[in-house]
Amino acid sequence: MAMNSKRKTPPGIALLRRVRGRNWSPKTFRYAILLITFIAYACYHASRKPSSIVKSVLHPDSSTKPPQEHNSNKIYPWPMGNVFVKREIDEVLLHRKSKGWEPFNGKDGTSRLGEIDVAFLACYSIGMYVAGHLGDSLDLRLFLTWGMIGSGFFVGLFGMGYFWNIHAFWFFLVMQMAAGLFQATGWPSVVAVVGNWFGKRKRGLIMGIWNAHTSVGNICGSLIAAGVLEYGWGWSFIAPGFVMSLGGVIVYLFLAAYPEDVGFPDINSNSGKFIKRKRDVEEEEEEVEEGLGTDVEGEGEGSSGSGSGYENKRSVGLLQACMIPGVIPFALCLFFSKLVAYTFLYWLPFYLSQTTIGGEYVSVKTAGNLSTLFDVGGIVGGILCGYISDKFKARATTAAAFMYAAIPAMLVYHSYGGVSQTVNILLMMVAGLFVNGPYALITTAVSADLGTHKSLQGDSRALATVTAIIDGTGSAGAALGPLLTGFLSTMGWQAVFYMLVVGALCAGLLLTRLVIAEIREKLGYVDEVPASEPLLTDRR
Repeated sequence: MAMNSKRKTPPGIALLRRVRGRNWSPKTFRYAILLITFIAYACYHASRKPSSIVKSVLHPDSSTKPPQEHNSNKIYPWPMGNVFVKREIDEVLLHRKSKGWEPFNGKDGTSRLGEIDVAFLACYSIGMYVAGHLGDSLDLRLFLTWGMIGSGFFVGLFGMGYFWNIHAFWFFLVMQMAAGLFQATGWPSVVAVVGNWFGKRKRGLIMGIWNAHTSVGNICGSLIAAGVLEYGWGWSFIAPGFVMSLGGVIVYLFLAAYPEDVGFPDINSNSGKFIKRKRDVEEEEEEVEEGLGTDVEGEGEGSSGSGSGYENKRSVGLLQACMIPGVIPFALCLFFSKLVAYTFLYWLPFYLSQTTIGGEYVSVKTAGNLSTLFDVGGIVGGILCGYISDKFKARATTAAAFMYAAIPAMLVYHSYGGVSQTVNILLMMVAGLFVNGPYALITTAVSADLGTHKSLQGDSRALATVTAIIDGTGSAGAALGPLLTGFLSTMGWQAVFYMLVVGALCAGLLLTRLVIAEIREKLGYVDEVPASEPLLTDRR
């Protein structure tokens, strides 16, 4: 992945271009970029779900009752229905016979499960800082390709421990650590690619919709892992790992990481020849889009004066990126936001299988399927959060409001989620909406805004680096949450929910200064635009 002065068009696009005899339009390329990056990061999240699905198989809790045998004619209320609950007699028998999997089936089983989660997320967090800087320096397409293939490989190896009858804790720990390092390549890369192709108009809404890949990946990962669980828990890792590697091949063939790669100018450049002087920022971006529409022939090695995707860009150091106004507050906010979100990501299926819902325990498979509805609420939350932040031009205020609203939503879910299956599902979706909304906003639109901050002069780019700093800091919280849950759950789930409430409160409070600045700016008390608002590069 060494930096070359010129690069060729992705092979899949080159083949399609030869067949069609002409280049795609910029609009078509943008749709393709959104679709490919959506699929890519959905694969990343799908490959993270297996560990949460198999927790109850690796460490069956003998202190709880097994799932009750259900009458096959029993009708389940909407929105569960037969999609989420089937006859569970076989799973009841499996639960009775299962003794877990050493080394996770002992008294310290939940702690060890928490330790492999934190090992994955700690390496993911550390790797994020390195990956972000490399993403701004190397070919994003190849960087993302190898990251996906490597991650899929190590996720699959974790599952092979089942077939190889491995019971050494260090094996599972090392596999998770290696997978975490490769997973770090994903988020900085996909955000940078989308930022390279889209201007700032309606960025919150566009990225809110696009960020549904997180929840879609979680849902698909849960369904795949739960679907093959009956054949052995190893398949719950191998199947998502294979899908992950297949996604890497798609990225290699079809992802044009920069407009210059296929013959169009850089929309973020301060010196692109297609950008004209306009006082109105939106008119400037329309002018850039007209430039992108210019019919360019050739194999996409860059039009005259444009150069390759990164040959005229210089990467930004971590310290310089940290000095961009707004980066540190949002990074710290995301620390606590992801602590809450990833606790649900890794422990919600286990929680559902260990608590009564409507007076009954559900099976491991059913718990995994039901947990996907939390992410359905997250999809709505991400879109809603992005739309509101665009409409009112208030990223920090929107994120803080959602985090504060998540506090009563989680407490109500814990207190009344066991009343019935329908109530549990509805409250779970509401909690998912408020928990995942600000997490989606900060990791997408806010990161992209700050990565093209006006303090970055010339063609200096920091999209991947800023994204890595914000999400890397957030991932440290994501590692802490599941680890603490592994210990706190032994004292009861109420302690876990108190931890989540404190995390959500801290996330909101850390944005207080930016919220005040946004409100004062809206009321006309200050002329300076707050750091959290989408600050646009002054194009000259």
